[in-house]
Amino acid sequence: MTPFALVFLAFSMSADAFAASISKGAELSRPQFRHAVGIGLIFGVIEAITPLIGWVAGVASQHFVQAWDHWVAFTLLCVIGLHMVVAGLKKEEKIEHRKQTLWLLVLTATATSIDAMAVGASLAFIDADIIATSLAIGLATTLMASIGTLLGHKLGKFVGHWAELIGGVMLIGIGCAVLAEHTGVFS
Repeated sequence: MTPFALVFLAFSMSADAFAASISKGAELSRPQFRHAVGIGLIFGVIEAITPLIGWVAGVASQHFVQAWDHWVAFTLLCVIGLHMVVAGLKKEEKIEHRKQTLWLLVLTATATSIDAMAVGASLAFIDADIIATSLAIGLATTLMASIGTLLGHKLGKFVGHWAELIGGVMLIGIGCAVLAEHTGVFS
């Protein structure tokens, strides 16, 4: 995976956490920088761990699907991307100001990182550097979730769904690029 593709993937994977953190920031009456960084770290650490879990599962099943691995990666990335696009198009409920508990933040971060687990599984089929990828995803997510928390108070519902929509489109693009690369479309 090229450095550009790695950065592109990392920020694509952070889009759903960015959207969720905007809503978390909107729920806080006045998010402070330390709260934003704490929320960002929770999202980032979980988002960095889940591709590793997915990659292990992908490696374990790799010998079963080696002939069509690029189709698996393409399908997983497109399904995840479509799910994010659909979620981004849905209307959001009214935002209430409330305190964020650690448990609620961990649950939200875990829910938004399921796609990273599937991406990790798909990366096992294309021999990507999973450590660099997981670190990049974790760092991008920490940054974007911290920014999202701070922006959430000001932007609230307006931006959250657009971030998820754009991240979904980016994942579909990555899936198409993987398929094109492995089927020789651009050769």
